[in-house]
Amino acid sequence: MQIILMERVAKLGQMGDVVNVKQGYARNFLIPSGKALRASEANIARFESQKVQLEAQNLETKTEAEALANKLDGKQFIVIRSASDAGSLYGSVTTRDASEAAEAAGFNVSKKQMVLGTPIKDLGIHHLSVRLHPEVEAKIELNVARSMEEAELQAAGKSIQDLAAEEEAVAEFEIQELFDDIGTAGLDDFIDDAGTDENEFNADDCDFVDFSPILQTQ
Repeated sequence: MQIILMERVAKLGQMGDVVNVKQGYARNFLIPSGKALRASEANIARFESQKVQLEAQNLETKTEAEALANKLDGKQFIVIRSASDAGSLYGSVTTRDASEAAEAAGFNVSKKQMVLGTPIKDLGIHHLSVRLHPEVEAKIELNVARSMEEAELQAAGKSIQDLAAEEEAVAEFEIQELFDDIGTAGLDDFIDDAGTDENEFNADDCDFVDFSPILQTQ
């Protein structure tokens, strides 16, 4: 199907270009969203008559998008979710969650502007693009964590695997200390029962066997 683009469309062309696309793509997305018109003589003539105005509008919206991109680019937003010990989310984080996190921080962006290949299903730092204009994008990060404390640690560069390893090391250390304390207490009790300290030896507490008769017969 032949269409005329009313704005720049990635991988298709610039404003005013006449291109061929699949009918479904044109009818279900490009035309309903106002990004294109059927490339009929009437629509081409309509575009030519409005070209100057459309280009001026495009420049204005592009300038506004660039200003927002300068503020938004590189920002990190926190999303709190429940997850397993292995870091797998109970559910997923979508473009809606991303836009809500950005809006909570004062940025007016919609879920349609968020570019996310697949839903996020694990804890950690995830990278997204925000398409603010056909020619302007910003890069952001989503810090998906189970708590604000965990989000702060992840922002500092620690992964969920690092955190789990640290918790395991602390647990092992505490268990070892417990066994050491039990061992020391047991030794102290033995010494107390014997009535002596660990460096003393009392011969009176031992039984002796006289082997001299046996040796004399040999």
